[in-house]
Amino acid sequence: MKRKIRKKFSMQVHIWCWFMVFVLVVFVLLWVFQILFLQNFYDRMKTSDIIQIANTMVEQYQSGDYKKSFSELALENDMCIEVRDRYGRSVYSGDVMGSNCVLHGLNNSSKDIIDRLEQESDHVLFGKITDSPTHTDTLIYACVIGDPEYPDAYLLLNTPLAPVSSTVSILKRQLLIITIVLIVAAFVISMLVSKRLSRPIVQVTKDAEQLAHGRYDIVFQGGDYYEADRLAQTLTYASHEINQVDIMQRDLIANASHDLRTPLTMLKAYAEMIRDISGDKPEKRKEHLEVIIEETDRLTLLVNDILDLSKLENGSLKLNPSTFDMEQRLTDIVDRYRGLSGVSGYSFVLQTDGAAEVTCDAGKIEQVICNLINNAMNYSGESKQIDITLSHTAEGIRISVRDYGAGMDQETISHIFEKYYRSENYKREVAGTGLGLSIVKAILRLHNYAFGVDSTVGKGSTFWFVIHTEIAA
Repeated sequence: MKRKIRKKFSMQVHIWCWFMVFVLVVFVLLWVFQILFLQNFYDRMKTSDIIQIANTMVEQYQSGDYKKSFSELALENDMCIEVRDRYGRSVYSGDVMGSNCVLHGLNNSSKDIIDRLEQESDHVLFGKITDSPTHTDTLIYACVIGDPEYPDAYLLLNTPLAPVSSTVSILKRQLLIITIVLIVAAFVISMLVSKRLSRPIVQVTKDAEQLAHGRYDIVFQGGDYYEADRLAQTLTYASHEINQVDIMQRDLIANASHDLRTPLTMLKAYAEMIRDISGDKPEKRKEHLEVIIEETDRLTLLVNDILDLSKLENGSLKLNPSTFDMEQRLTDIVDRYRGLSGVSGYSFVLQTDGAAEVTCDAGKIEQVICNLINNAMNYSGESKQIDITLSHTAEGIRISVRDYGAGMDQETISHIFEKYYRSENYKREVAGTGLGLSIVKAILRLHNYAFGVDSTVGKGSTFWFVIHTEIAA
């Protein structure tokens, strides 16, 4: 079944489209509210204004000095004002509309408005009135001043509602011109902005394609934006790390090939010698077979170390913690090595300051200790003395392995835990694969234990690690 491939557009196109959609939505809202609802909005605003003015007038009337302020409000707001006492007699009149005024014109409706006001439950009356002869709209507002049951006076207001049809026509033309100009401007601006925003991503993509083709020295450029710059920095760091991994992979293949070539050559050579020369000579055949067995053991050790290191680094190897006495376990390990003393001439000195109960993966920690001892034997020089120490510290149980060989400088120390790294002072007296210290680092990191090496040129080296007293993860 073929999978349907969905066509995808570029980031620049997406940004431009969304920008244009936003502009169109703004214009639609502007047209709708400015044209369709302009009259309704105007009426609401006029009503709100007249209510606020009426409240102000009520306060001024009750204070006593109101005629001057009423006249100013009438002129400022194009509003007719009529104040009548409880008996219907006019106590103040302000006319700015002339014959078109509902309160002062030919068709004076003040008495009718007061009668309707008294029937309102909230004693407030307002609404729009259309004058039949002129077809003009005016807004009426009336309220009671004082106690509704025994009012001080009645306040009546009348203000014209200007028709907005002519204004709407003007706004339509103005908005049409503005819309055309702004759509063109928005089109150009959105193209420029989308191109500018997408340029860093486009450039990073091109650089990433070069990275995919093996160019690991590339430096990604992020541009002027924080997110793009962070992405570029991350990809630059990733390319550097990939380059390091690629170098390490090549070194691993080269070193592993070198270590494999020698025993394979020896196996082939001695197998041919057994076939051609020593097949009928038991002593020679046994000697040659011993060499084949030794080289096979070297191959097995190398393969096992590579597999162990691979499992440790990819996280597939899990810890099996148990609680045991580290002093007793360390004593057993050193006793096994002391069995080599008569043959190899090495001297193993163990120093402890008492029992040390720990919880960790016993097998893996024993592998660490053995690798450190093997490494010390390779670098112990003429002294052939190895010191193994267990001590209690504030951080936990510290175990150290010291040799009295040539020691290391800082450059060597910085690389000593790398795969296949060997000091130039290395002398192969004990079988090794060059992966021992890398395995040590991987196991201790899996336990989350502190570790390191202290060394002085000419005075030997001390490798150490600290087992935490809490339960290992």
